[in-house]
Amino acid sequence: MRTYHLLSTTSRGLYWPGTSITMPRRPLMQTWPWLRPLTWLALLWALLACPWAQAAAAPLVLHDEKATIDAWPAANLLVDPSLELTVEDVIARRDLFAMPPSVGATLGMRPDAVWLRIPFSVPASSDGQWILDLNHADLNHVDVYLTTGGSVAQQATLGSLQPYSQRPLQSRSHAVPLNLLPGLEYELLVRIQTRGAMILPIAFHKPAAMLSKAINEQMLQGVLTGLALCLLVYSVAQWISLREPLFIYYALLTSGSLLFSMHLFGVGRQYLWSNSLWHEVHIAGLAALLATCGSFLFISQALAGDRPGSRFLRAMRGGAVLCVVLAIAYAVDAISTRAIAAIVSILGLVPALMGIPGAARRAARGDGVGTSLLLAWLIYFIATATVIGVINGWVPVNFWTLHSFQFGATLDMLLFMRVLGLRTKALRLEAQDANRERDVMHSLAHTDPLTGLPNRRGLSIALASALSRCGPEKLLAVYVMDLDGFKPVNDQHGHDIGDELLIAVTRRLQGHVRQSDVVARLGGDEFVVMTGHLSSTQQAQELGEKLLDAFRSPFSLGDIKVQVGLTIGYAIAPHDSNDAVGLLKLADAAMYSGKQGGKFCVRRNTGDLALSSA
Repeated sequence: MRTYHLLSTTSRGLYWPGTSITMPRRPLMQTWPWLRPLTWLALLWALLACPWAQAAAAPLVLHDEKATIDAWPAANLLVDPSLELTVEDVIARRDLFAMPPSVGATLGMRPDAVWLRIPFSVPASSDGQWILDLNHADLNHVDVYLTTGGSVAQQATLGSLQPYSQRPLQSRSHAVPLNLLPGLEYELLVRIQTRGAMILPIAFHKPAAMLSKAINEQMLQGVLTGLALCLLVYSVAQWISLREPLFIYYALLTSGSLLFSMHLFGVGRQYLWSNSLWHEVHIAGLAALLATCGSFLFISQALAGDRPGSRFLRAMRGGAVLCVVLAIAYAVDAISTRAIAAIVSILGLVPALMGIPGAARRAARGDGVGTSLLLAWLIYFIATATVIGVINGWVPVNFWTLHSFQFGATLDMLLFMRVLGLRTKALRLEAQDANRERDVMHSLAHTDPLTGLPNRRGLSIALASALSRCGPEKLLAVYVMDLDGFKPVNDQHGHDIGDELLIAVTRRLQGHVRQSDVVARLGGDEFVVMTGHLSSTQQAQELGEKLLDAFRSPFSLGDIKVQVGLTIGYAIAPHDSNDAVGLLKLADAAMYSGKQGGKFCVRRNTGDLALSSA
């Protein structure tokens, strides 16, 4: 993911696009011993995947039948440490050119300028239409001289620091059409000077082949850039919705990686900051710092977000703050490009190195977050080792090796997206637990714990809702009932049997009412039944008698049989009252009157029994 610290283990220093940094090779390997085996692993992969370029010194022949011709095998090299050689000087010193030290199209990190000499001829049968292309966007200065007969026939100035509008071809790479005459021999002299790695995939293309190659590369960059943008938009949208910091940290990391890739492959220069030299010089450093800042925050949140007092979390956030300070200083040119490259090349590794122990512990517990992070870092280190091999000439320059870091960064983004998915799942489970706990608390507040029936509070809510729907043709009856003979059973057999009796009473009442009716327990041995949608008062009386008859048979509680009766008082809405409290008072007064009148009866209170309950 962090494509901003491409390290080279050459004796000249580290590689970071746009600059070179002096740092001895041996301390780097001693500091990070894992770089060596990963580099050899990348070398093995490259050997298996791609054949080495064939060294050859013979001049090229540009036959039209072959639409693309690799120019590196025919290239000879002249080093210009003084940076002062002119094309005339180079033409006069053609005998000083020698074979490049690397079989791959790369010369590593070097502060000097180099000249490439590529002799070639154009057959008489050719139409002479060819394009020279250097397919590495991060080359600062490139001067192309086409010579024939010892004199310059054509000249072009290319490079990332050249205004985009002045390029001979408005392309992502450095390309120039060549004015060739069939039947002649030519020498191509190319001067390259850059602060980054001299990766030089140089080739001749027929216009149609160049167009096809450019379209394919643009499609690849469009797919990878589009994927990164989709992940970016998704993470921002999730952050807005959930307010989970991990998503916005992922967005920062992805933004930095995306901007860096757009710079490295010339897409940003082509479409976003075409003629802005400030952006071309600064965007790589700012993107690298942005991605590093996002890495600090993302990894710390993924591994220790639930432990706000963690020293690891504080240290990682301190690293993120440092990245912000460095970015501001670099943006105002208080820090040079070389200095910021040196800092990022080291600082960019810190989030992963600090996160490995925590991720390993999580992976050992079977946590998918730890496994995803470790796999992402493994891919990242392999991609880094591949680039190191390319820079040093150990790995051939081809499509796969040039794009290895970008492919690795894309896989990293997808693996980190899995971390977001796991976090989303955890948030959903937390929400479900919270809802479940809320429902339990609500149930405890509105439910009788012994019988599971609504308590007084639950009954009040149900009664208020039912009263809003009753009317003259939809009567609502409220029955307040008390058990006859419950206390002797409780005293004789104990509270456990008493509780079993109350549960049995609940089941019997529920078995004699409709599913839409409400059975509640107010406390002790006092129950309430609420039934609606009655068409007449007679129907309410019949239901009361039905409930009374249900208690004529005894209750079997294990080996014990007990007999309890029931006294019922009820009131009807809207005839007797339209108020929930009033209905309960009327029904309770009727029940109390029935108790005084001999028990085991059903009485309705139309208001005339209200005084008897006082």
